[in-house]
Amino acid sequence: MIDKEKEFLRIQNSLKDKIICTDCFDTDNIRTIAGVDLAYYNKNDEEYAVCCIVIIDRSTHKITETKHFGGRIECPYIPGFLAFRELPLIRKTADLLEQKPDLYMFDGNGYLHPRHMGIASHASFYLDAPTIGVAKTYYRVEKDLDYTEPDIEAGSYTDIILNGQVYGRALRTHTGVRPVFVSVGNHISLDTATSLTLELTDKESHIPVPTRYADLETHIQRRIITEEDSQ
Repeated sequence: MIDKEKEFLRIQNSLKDKIICTDCFDTDNIRTIAGVDLAYYNKNDEEYAVCCIVIIDRSTHKITETKHFGGRIECPYIPGFLAFRELPLIRKTADLLEQKPDLYMFDGNGYLHPRHMGIASHASFYLDAPTIGVAKTYYRVEKDLDYTEPDIEAGSYTDIILNGQVYGRALRTHTGVRPVFVSVGNHISLDTATSLTLELTDKESHIPVPTRYADLETHIQRRIITEEDSQ
């Protein structure tokens, strides 16, 4: 386990300085957004997961493609190295896509990570597209680093700052609801990530449509898989 953690750390450190926190695209050219999420389950005392990628049209929020891939989790859980558990399934699911999305949105973190290498950042090096992390729960990059609640109105936010550096943003997508936590994945600015998160959140939920659909699909696929396994 120690050797594996050292190797994971080496990989993260080799990639983190390659993250670009500015817009590397014309925002108007972003027409399709892929939401990415995973759901875990156990089989024969082993851990499995199914990854779902749901692509939506930016203007209509309609689903244009859905793909999933399930398999055994090969990597043990080590705090700060979640991407190494999930990335193999994400890459295999992305390989199934018939269309190339203009941007990926992850149910998880990106730059909001001790080494800026949450799943949204790490996966970006294999997906050839800008990425955003939008997490439902707050991840402390340092033990005593909390966030300040944004104002109650929709669109309000507070930055999460450590040693003068902005790691992410607590964003209120609807008035009075709990915030989501937005961070850069790669090849995008935090302001654009925030703007797109708000744009892609509808009245049905405080979670943006791409990751909400991906989350719903993981539950459907997990149920199908586990029911088939029990027959």
